[in-house]
Amino acid sequence: MLQQVALVAFGGAIGAVLRYGAGNIIESGDFPTSTFLVNIVGSFTLGLLTILAIKQGYSDDLLLFFGVGILGSFTTMSTFSVETISLLRDDNLMLALGYATLSFFTCILFAFFGYELGDRLEMG
Repeated sequence: MLQQVALVAFGGAIGAVLRYGAGNIIESGDFPTSTFLVNIVGSFTLGLLTILAIKQGYSDDLLLFFGVGILGSFTTMSTFSVETISLLRDDNLMLALGYATLSFFTCILFAFFGYELGDRLEMG
């Protein structure tokens, strides 16, 4: 159990640093671009990782490290939620609705793309 907690913690530290870096590199105006993009990348990557784990029989430890740790802290539902509320509080109703809707559907779509890509890959 301690090993699994350490894997999640170490992966989480890596994902958090990656998320922080993405937030500093990707400029955002009124639209929360960095959160939107990291959630899309994370959704795609987790979809890909999930199907590869099924097909290749990845260990639970690997999934904890990458899926829960790195991708869990890289993607950010809480920031998405607060940014949406901030847009609403700033009377940007249409932008808030657009952001929420676009994020919801795009992240699911990219998770599907990652899953499908992984399903089509022939691994040796």
